Amino acid sequence: MSRIINPNIMANKRDFKKSIEAIGASICDEMMMAYYNIEGVDRPAVSEAIEKVLKAITMAKNNANIYFDRGPKGYANKAEYIKEKDQFFKALFEKISAVFSTEIDSALKQFNAAIPAQVKNQNKELAN
Repeated sequence: MSRIINPNIMANKRDFKKSIEAIGASICDEMMMAYYNIEGVDRPAVSEAIEKVLKAITMAKNNANIYFDRGPKGYANKAEYIKEKDQFFKALFEKISAVFSTEIDSALKQFNAAIPAQVKNQNKELAN
């Protein structure tokens, strides 16, 4: 499984959410172009793939709104608190990124299956 977003390089929640939104919107744009411009495309399957992408975006953005539930007073010193908080968010965003990547991969597989074989062959020839 490939990771679409590397949560280790995200500066904060806002950047993470913007990245999720940008990646999802780009994928949806490409799917919609195929939906309207390719003859013989399985439109219901493409619609379902777009829905999967939109759900993955929403789920990832909503899950990113989780807060660290312990305050600095629960730790011996501020350094421990910061360390625990950083580990919590690192694990959280890694999990969100993994789930998002899995959902996007699933949607892309469904989308690719909806494209007619003739169009796929033409695209392969153009790429070579």
